[in-house]
Amino acid sequence: MPEVLVVYYSRGGSVARLARHVARGIGEVDGMAARLRTVPPVAPVTQTAAPPVPDDGAPYVEPGDLRECAGLLIGSPTRFGNMAAPLKHWLDGLGGDWASGTLVGKPAGVFTSSSTLHGGQESTLLTMMVPLLHHGCVIAGIPYTEPVLNTTRSGGTPYGASHVAGLRDEAPVDEDEATLARALGRRIAQLAARLA
Repeated sequence: MPEVLVVYYSRGGSVARLARHVARGIGEVDGMAARLRTVPPVAPVTQTAAPPVPDDGAPYVEPGDLRECAGLLIGSPTRFGNMAAPLKHWLDGLGGDWASGTLVGKPAGVFTSSSTLHGGQESTLLTMMVPLLHHGCVIAGIPYTEPVLNTTRSGGTPYGASHVAGLRDEAPVDEDEATLARALGRRIAQLAARLA
């Protein structure tokens, strides 16, 4: 069964929760499945390595995941209007995949979470698209034919799914955010099925 790869970094858990909604949307498309993966944290201390397998949650992404996927979604918390360093570090290490065209023609989308409504969600989503364009991905967002995009008072943009987590990462993914995250997952899965 073709799989859409969902790669994310989540420090407080809100991006992981959003990733699960994205994955649910992928699973709503006949013949498609989601493969959830995360990236290890990065630290200025170079002698400390992350364990080979996370203690809980999704396993770390491996090179084969990119080669095997029919589509890709990446997610990150917002850090000053940009993606978090661990996701950027992972993307920066994909030079071999870029050179060999691993992701060329595969549909891709992005999702994020921030503490506040105006915490840089849209700029984060837009900057997350740039490496995907360099890889030759077919970028897709959420069209305004999704009615909730016109009425949400929390996360959700045409650039991708998003979540407003609160200052202490205490806010659950609300109904609108979950609906739009599932819509993004469905859209990438539908495109992947058509392109396959």
